[in-house]
Amino acid sequence: MSEKQNTKSAFSVRDIAIAGVCIALTFVATFINLKLPIAANGGLVHLGNVPLFIAAILFGKKTGALAGGIGMGLFDLMGGWTLWAPFTFVIVGLMGYAVGAITEKHKGFRWNLLAMAVACVIKIVGYYIAEVIIYQNWIAPVTSIPGNLVQITVAVVIVLPVVEVLRRAVRSVSFS
Repeated sequence: MSEKQNTKSAFSVRDIAIAGVCIALTFVATFINLKLPIAANGGLVHLGNVPLFIAAILFGKKTGALAGGIGMGLFDLMGGWTLWAPFTFVIVGLMGYAVGAITEKHKGFRWNLLAMAVACVIKIVGYYIAEVIIYQNWIAPVTSIPGNLVQITVAVVIVLPVVEVLRRAVRSVSFS
């Protein structure tokens, strides 16, 4: 592999710093939550998807995957949801990667919305499968779907109007 190819795939100090801040923001925002009394597992609606989606849209798939997987995985470990941490690491890491992969290639409101809709599908399917594994039941996980939909919808409503303002601010800052 040439030096140019190696530099392109490696994280720079700037990339590491940005990823660290995005992981921290996602972790902290996940603590802003509401436990749902309707879900069989006592599900959670939280704001962690807001910084996750912003990170993925502004900084791409690698940062999105790290912010989601590590940020929310750490929340599960620290917030009393330890059993969920491995599932969250994979599911939310995939959500961040998908949003970043879509929005790296395509810019604009509709693409951002599509990317977050894809993340919603990943979340619903991923956590449904996780609950089937954990609870050994195909029916009980259905009760978590409304909470997952609310969680993503709230994030979309917040992220869509905010991300363009932030995108302009990020472009205007020189990191050289």
